Amino acid sequence: MRAVRELGYETPSPIQQKAIPPVLAGRDLLGCAQTGTGKTAAFALPILQNLLQTGPDGGVPRKPKGQRPIRVLVLTPTRELALQIAESFAAYGKYLPLRSTVIFGGVGQGPQVDALRRGVDILVATPGRLNDLIGQGYIKLDRLEVFVLDEADRMLDMGFVHDVKRVIKIIPPKRQTLLFSATMPGEIVALANSLLQNPAKVFVTPPATTVEMITQSVYMVEKTGKRHLLAHLLRTAGVSSALVFTRTKHGADRVVRELTRDGIQAVAIHGNKSQGARQEALARLKDGRVKVLVATDIAARGLDINELSHVFNYDLPNIPDTYVHRIGRTGRAGRGGVAISFCCAEERPFLADIQKLIGFAVPVAQGDAMPAPGDALPPKPDVRAEKPAEKANKSAKTDKHAPQTARPALAGERRSAPGAIVTKRPVWSGPPAPAAPPAEREDAMSKNNRRHRARPNDIQAPAATRQPPAAATPPKAPPLPKNEKGIFDFSEKELAGDDSLKLISGPVQKRPDEAKYPNFEAYLKDHEGGSQ
Repeated sequence: MRAVRELGYETPSPIQQKAIPPVLAGRDLLGCAQTGTGKTAAFALPILQNLLQTGPDGGVPRKPKGQRPIRVLVLTPTRELALQIAESFAAYGKYLPLRSTVIFGGVGQGPQVDALRRGVDILVATPGRLNDLIGQGYIKLDRLEVFVLDEADRMLDMGFVHDVKRVIKIIPPKRQTLLFSATMPGEIVALANSLLQNPAKVFVTPPATTVEMITQSVYMVEKTGKRHLLAHLLRTAGVSSALVFTRTKHGADRVVRELTRDGIQAVAIHGNKSQGARQEALARLKDGRVKVLVATDIAARGLDINELSHVFNYDLPNIPDTYVHRIGRTGRAGRGGVAISFCCAEERPFLADIQKLIGFAVPVAQGDAMPAPGDALPPKPDVRAEKPAEKANKSAKTDKHAPQTARPALAGERRSAPGAIVTKRPVWSGPPAPAAPPAEREDAMSKNNRRHRARPNDIQAPAATRQPPAAATPPKAPPLPKNEKGIFDFSEKELAGDDSLKLISGPVQKRPDEAKYPNFEAYLKDHEGGSQ
């Protein structure tokens, strides 16, 4: 109680009033409450009280011998939420002989392993690093007494359902289980039915309702005008500290660059940032060194920033529940806050889904040229408007159908008749060859056609239109002279001009042993054996 009084806690919030008694009694609990309603204290304070009154395994409290067993496990989806829950346990248990630590990914595991070896009673963890260290043998949960699953709906949205099931398989079945969620979809109800035994159910507000203390409004603005509107509102809307949400990591970095260019100090926080950079950015916002923190939806849960005055939805979320989590960063613990959203034409369906979920229409901010949600967005002004004369001249230049003013012919330039098809000639080619007379062109075309028909591989006319070629009659060779014996008879001049005639000639013999043959067949038949 001493530490609680030092923190300034006097009156419990509705979730604390309804959740603390059943948790003190050791019952399982299913809690549904808005973000920023004091949910962490609702389970941390009774857990510390129970741990102080009972020792490990339910025995009498005493100084543990050897390494402390892990008695409480709090599983959270994000590093930021894990850090803040661990800070809350440390602050609430400041004067208690209990140890707590936090483990998460994105940083080296050495210091975390050292803390586990020294022994802890309360472990706050994210699913990935927890399963990693369990696999390495640094964490044993066989003596676990209390299992807390915080932000269960966000855990499922981020794809941690399999990691959660792996943890559930190795923890003792006899335990106290507390499940908290800002929304209560069907998947969470099914998970609760599988984890909880006869739980106490605490519903502080209907699922997915927004805090009444938050003033909400929406600006209907062009997508390209969002950056200028954001800078204008940050300067003129009395913003002391602001959280700006974008849909993508690249978008968050771009908004920071644009705000810095406009003279507004801002820092970004998203999944691509290291854990050290994320903690440093959050610390700079909390201590006032910067007043604008630009974040993606991974930071929509667990960011606990006291007296955050404004939340800006630079990009409307495509999931309506995310809108509730985003604006819940302001108006915490009953304080007032302002949530301003920007909506362009392509985001209007998202706005309709959000209004259907929260049950009322978000008021449209009144301003210059700001249409109502049902009206069309104003056309984008042409900042590069041209003078009428320049515009007419430009359109005349670009109009291919408009009549063109003829320019004087250059020296040696040939002009074609109007409407003629002109083939451009490269500037480096020589002057065109003089046109051939019609008769010569016809002869050249006939020659080319004959050459084309002589190439068998070329493409020919279709068979239906192609005429079969006429059969050519081979020329007859003159008869060869023979004597009365049927032997070929050639003159000396013919034999001197062609040596092959000597094989079949009769009268002239240069070699006595050379046979006389009436024809080539006889010669080949006689020499067939020699060729083999």
